[in-house]
Amino acid sequence: MGTLNLYDSRPNHFSTSDLQVAHVLARHAAIALSRVRESENLWRAVDARKVIGQAEGILMERYALDQERAFEVLRRYSQDTNVKLRDVAQMVVDTRRLPD
Repeated sequence: MGTLNLYDSRPNHFSTSDLQVAHVLARHAAIALSRVRESENLWRAVDARKVIGQAEGILMERYALDQERAFEVLRRYSQDTNVKLRDVAQMVVDTRRLPD
């Protein structure tokens, strides 16, 4: 995830205690970065789910599908075209129809 580099102009100047503190700081930084990354991933998932829901609604209205069938159409199109589900949903939201 990252590194913590310590420098001193004098060789071998860091004590064992200094190195222990550096390890603790590095662990805390790694945990903080991990939590930020996890939080960003969760927000991306929420946003993706929102776009997928909008696309489902468009397909439900346009083609008289139920929610389960609309999701299946999106999923199958995603698999058949090797395009991420979220991207397929965004295309449907943007164009109000399934891509060609």
